[in-house]
Amino acid sequence: MSKSAKGTITSPGENVRAKSGLNREILFQGWGIFANMLRYKCSWSGGHLELVDPKFTSQRCSECLFKSKDNRKGKNFKCLNCGHVEDADSNAAKNIDRAGRAQRDCGDVDIGRIYEAVTSSCALAH
Repeated sequence: MSKSAKGTITSPGENVRAKSGLNREILFQGWGIFANMLRYKCSWSGGHLELVDPKFTSQRCSECLFKSKDNRKGKNFKCLNCGHVEDADSNAAKNIDRAGRAQRDCGDVDIGRIYEAVTSSCALAH
């Protein structure tokens, strides 16, 4: 369903922009259905699902929370502030975990304000 409509040089596609928007919505709905299934399964088994905005998690250091697009170079992460080196996906996963815990403990927390949530009394109490 989400195949590109670009076509070829000799036979260009039609309505490429419209098809691109449709593809984006089809793929987005897939994640929405997946999240709904997870939410259902978690409530059924007594668990809890916390959805976290992944924005900038691959650019933020999981050690000192310094954010820079230059921290991430491909699959490697090296913090320009503290020198922390790690696989970029592992670093992002730690940031997502921290954001989810802060969100659970303190309510809605902007990913850019993780430090305040983590060091506040509501996050440390749990």
